[in-house]
Amino acid sequence: MANAVIMPKAGITVESCIIGEWVKKVGDTVNVGDVLFTYETDKASFECESTAAGTLLDIFFEEGDEVPCLTNVCAVGNPGEDTSALRGGSAADAPAEAPAAAPAAAAAPAATPAACATKARGVLMPKAGITVESCIIGEWLKKVGDQVKVGDVLFTYETDKASFECESTEEGELLAIFYEEGDEVPCLENVCAVGPHGEPTDCLKGIGGTPAAEATAEAAAPAAEAAATPATGGVETVIMPKAGITVESCLIGEWLKKVGDQIKIGDVLFTYETDKASFECESTAEGELLEILYNEGDEVPCLEAVCKIGVKGAAAAAPAGNAGAAVSPRAKKLAATAGVDATMATGTGPNGRIIERDVRELMANPPAQAAAPAVAAEAPAAAPAAAPAAAPAASEAEYKDVKFSGIRRAISKSMTTSLHTMAQLTHNTSFDATNILNYRKALKAAGGEYAGITLGDIILYAVSRTLLNHPDLNANMLDDNSIRLFNHVNLGVAVDTPRGLMVPTIFHADEMSLLEISKAVKALAAECRDGAISPDKLSGGSFTVSNLGNMGVESFTPVINPPQTGILGVCGTIDRVRKGADGSIELYPAMGLSLTYDHRAVDGTPAAKFQKELGFNLENFTVLLSK
Repeated sequence: MANAVIMPKAGITVESCIIGEWVKKVGDTVNVGDVLFTYETDKASFECESTAAGTLLDIFFEEGDEVPCLTNVCAVGNPGEDTSALRGGSAADAPAEAPAAAPAAAAAPAATPAACATKARGVLMPKAGITVESCIIGEWLKKVGDQVKVGDVLFTYETDKASFECESTEEGELLAIFYEEGDEVPCLENVCAVGPHGEPTDCLKGIGGTPAAEATAEAAAPAAEAAATPATGGVETVIMPKAGITVESCLIGEWLKKVGDQIKIGDVLFTYETDKASFECESTAEGELLEILYNEGDEVPCLEAVCKIGVKGAAAAAPAGNAGAAVSPRAKKLAATAGVDATMATGTGPNGRIIERDVRELMANPPAQAAAPAVAAEAPAAAPAAAPAAAPAASEAEYKDVKFSGIRRAISKSMTTSLHTMAQLTHNTSFDATNILNYRKALKAAGGEYAGITLGDIILYAVSRTLLNHPDLNANMLDDNSIRLFNHVNLGVAVDTPRGLMVPTIFHADEMSLLEISKAVKALAAECRDGAISPDKLSGGSFTVSNLGNMGVESFTPVINPPQTGILGVCGTIDRVRKGADGSIELYPAMGLSLTYDHRAVDGTPAAKFQKELGFNLENFTVLLSK
């Protein structure tokens, strides 16, 4: 019997959702937990996972359609089964004794067993990847009794590769937490309960997508195996993983496999990156790598097909001119903006689907241009007119268009936001660097692990101690009317990497020794340059230091890293003249400090006092060390 998968109810007040993109197509073999399609409300985007196993028999709604919650969206079952009775139906239409009703209801994040008489709803542990079976809870950001809205971050969680944030799919009071920090939780299991105050929650504990899913999977296993048998001569696509709730696209780093290679499930196909970290994409299909749809450096929308794997010769080329062919939402939007007919593009997406890349190709090579060679062949007299075609080649050689990397886009967005939302002002001062230069020489001469301590490390140490006396600079702006003052100094350090600027955080730097700070900053910088740093280490800073002194910069205007209220720029050392104690003229090494601060939170005089105290501490650094 065919089973329906319903549109989840992504919140108490949500009545309908819009389908974003179908990840599966009719005829595909589906397992319980497979992502069928993405959908969105007015607040957040989600993935709908299948609650049934078998073949995707019918799709009742298309991309862009608005679908009432708990309405049947598609049908999954055995090939040839009739699905007409399910079209237009909903979870409410199913009789109480119908076996299919339980798995269908589990599709909604608000799923509650029939025996559980409560208005509370469970929030599931997300499935952060096709091969991920469980995740570990990192930190709870909400506590029992807090009021929660749809989209609020409830807790952080991590897999063996990355960390994420879990956003609430329900609205109300956080009534119960079923798992604590550090617990490993099966994907699609209820993690907590949200609902009206006083509602019972015991019946939600230990359930979710998993128990019903396993029962459905076992019942449908023979049908799934039968459906999979003919697929040995077919083609499967591997999609770009969604490496975080807020991640919309990823950049392909390096292809580790090439067309023609034999692939097994779990083989690493390529590396990809977001604006914060790099990952490896493992194959979810087995066979020959038939086609690569995106190249190294391409930006690929999450859940978009990246390559095709299967039996050689099984892949059918997409027809040229797909009148009526499926067009992705991104492709539709681009085509409407550019004023072109998307159906004239050659689809290279799954099942010949027209995607954004195809529309761009259509814009670059419209059909009229493609027909030009044939016309020229019929009219030999017009051949000389083709000579000027060499001109564009010369102009193309004059420049090269390069797409921003993921991290470059993040930097661009962050810097623009910073300058547009803050009242930034910069003070430039200097101090006598004689003391720290001599101290650095002494450390180097002493050898051992202390020999690796740099001038930058010395400045970081002094900043971590000085900031404690200036809380408005060791802070984050929460909004225009409130500020978060930190009890410890979480020091951000700007690091230049081949992929762009990254700012890892030294947490509780004020409690660390000079040597500990030196080791920490070197370790963080290495992780940044290797592209292996955890996203957790790239956030949470209370103040940032950017050092351009070794580049000979005498002064500059560093841009604040939101939501921090200040950033210190460290400049190079230059010789300056001053009058000595005996009235003689003497040279001394002056090091520049450029402090940019958010004038909404910090006034000019307090900012100047911080710089003055920092300069004094650096000029008397050995005294500072003894405190």
